[in-house]
Amino acid sequence: MIYLNKKIALTVFCFLCLGVSIAAANTFTFRADSTTASSALGREVTILIGNAEVRSDNLLLRADRIEIHGDDQRFIICSGNVWGHEEEKNILFFTDRLVYDRRLRIARLEGNSTLEDRENEVVARAHHIEYDEENEIAIMQVQVRLFKDDMVCRAEHAIYRRIEQLLDLSGFPVVHKGNDEFRADRIRVDLETDEVIMEGSVQGTIIN
Repeated sequence: MIYLNKKIALTVFCFLCLGVSIAAANTFTFRADSTTASSALGREVTILIGNAEVRSDNLLLRADRIEIHGDDQRFIICSGNVWGHEEEKNILFFTDRLVYDRRLRIARLEGNSTLEDRENEVVARAHHIEYDEENEIAIMQVQVRLFKDDMVCRAEHAIYRRIEQLLDLSGFPVVHKGNDEFRADRIRVDLETDEVIMEGSVQGTIIN
């Protein structure tokens, strides 16, 4: 075990062991108030505690505690006051716990979670959010709420397709737009045009 105390800031290309492939390396930095690290073969792990911060390419993560696991530092596990920023697309994350797969570029948020797409002025909240960074798709589950302008969408399950600006809702979905309300078994919302498409057991209240 290696123990490092006091404030540290390290730029890591080959991590702490010699077995990391140079071809897989990219700009990867971390810092924290204290750090423990083990480079035992097959059990590589670095634990950052206190004001922990990790940067991997365009993704910046901060939390009370961050663990880095796996070959080529594949998995980043954040807990406690988790904050993240995908800088290229200007997407913010707030959650209790976050697991990021650097190889697949997928972030999984657990607990009270918020995804804020500032570029498209969309805010989504749920207890579970999985964001596929490469395909720009967010899958949200349990007490989903999504806000844009004067529109509020609620459901137990939702898929947000960021590129197409489409939102698919299921599990008792409800859409409120101004004073209007829409309910159905399944609802699709075009977030660019505000078009609402409903399927099965449709109900609506429109106030002119």
